[in-house]
Amino acid sequence: MKIIIVGAGNVGHFLCQVLSEEKHSVTLIESSDEIASEAEENLDVRVIRGNGASAKYLSLAGADSADFLMAMTAHDQINIVACALAHKLGTKTTIARVHDAVYSDNSIVNYQKYFDIDILINPEALTAIELAKRVRNPERVAVEEFARGQIEAQELTISPEAKVVGVPLRDLKLKVKIGYVERGDNLEVPTADTRLQEGDKITIFGTTDAVLGARKLFSAEESLGDLRVVLYGATETAISVIRRLSHPRFKLRVIDPSLSRCKSIAEQFPQVTVIRGSATSLRLLEEEQIESADYFIACTTDDEENIMTCLQAKKLGVKHVELVINKPDYEQVLQNISGVLDLEVAASPRRVTVGEVKKYVTDRGYTIVGSLHEGAVQFVELKVAENSPCSGMKVSEIKLPKACIIAALLNENGAKVPNAGDFIMSGDRLIIILDRKNAKQVAEMFQP
Repeated sequence: MKIIIVGAGNVGHFLCQVLSEEKHSVTLIESSDEIASEAEENLDVRVIRGNGASAKYLSLAGADSADFLMAMTAHDQINIVACALAHKLGTKTTIARVHDAVYSDNSIVNYQKYFDIDILINPEALTAIELAKRVRNPERVAVEEFARGQIEAQELTISPEAKVVGVPLRDLKLKVKIGYVERGDNLEVPTADTRLQEGDKITIFGTTDAVLGARKLFSAEESLGDLRVVLYGATETAISVIRRLSHPRFKLRVIDPSLSRCKSIAEQFPQVTVIRGSATSLRLLEEEQIESADYFIACTTDDEENIMTCLQAKKLGVKHVELVINKPDYEQVLQNISGVLDLEVAASPRRVTVGEVKKYVTDRGYTIVGSLHEGAVQFVELKVAENSPCSGMKVSEIKLPKACIIAALLNENGAKVPNAGDFIMSGDRLIIILDRKNAKQVAEMFQP
């Protein structure tokens, strides 16, 4: 595929490397002579020196016939302008890396729609998903995240004491959707008359808050008490983690040496305890009784501080430690010694970003974003085309193959689990769970 990448920082450079190794035709636009020269020497890509937010350089790169434009600089405005211009020039799909949460706020203007950008990716938010996943699911249930973390799927086993046992699904008034019920060797899509039994394995879908709230209906595991979580560093990643742990079950504390950042966190999240100080101080950690915490998450932009504070927290008795690792050189080192340090998660913004981008680099018309039962059941994401016969139809009117479920609907209003009366419109993105044998047939219904 023909791919243009704007910016060769940590993320852009890694993206060039990964996609060129997969034999895609990659053109890099980079404004720094030094970084451009390094890319020419070490990467199998075509390099253009220039401003990626310039129509001139986008045209030189072949934006009129490109399959993808991926703007990965550290500057949100450059990325947005580059994608908007590339779309006007004829690029099929545009992906913009953005840091500022402003661009995800659709309350006044939908930035993604206004600038004709297909996908917005926030590295800090993606990193937070990785960090928060273990905290949200300490029982290690099978979990998948979709729509950049807005929709969650979990596999649960119905416990004997569950409130849903023997009750028809129509009477439960659930805020989540049950996609599949596995009973012995039988896997089926439930109906309104289905009654769940002890030992059934189910797959539920919903917003992250809805899934967290619904689990206690199905499994006694949810009877666990509160979890105490300490975050070091009042960064955008920390803010995203706080949002993902907004349930009252999570008791959050944030430590940061900056008074202004502490004030900002306290104003945004009154329920969070904020402490001004440095977690590199053993005395501060002891005074704050850090040993009573269930999780310590170091998410500053300084890798050395993240590593050292995690070591201290673990030494003081914190049960679980996680950290953010920003420098590529440290990633392999941490992988080699993670067992010694007893690190549960070392989340890399560049790796999670590239992993997310790669999901969309396909010529199938849909993206495989997850699976169940060793790949027999797939989660696919696709965009509804303007000429789709399903555009303008209600979910209940769409004749999908057997055991095929529309699990999530993403549009300018956000993400939701659709009900039978919701309309599917062109431009919507859908997450569909299906038998992998039906993937091509279903994709052609929405993208003829």
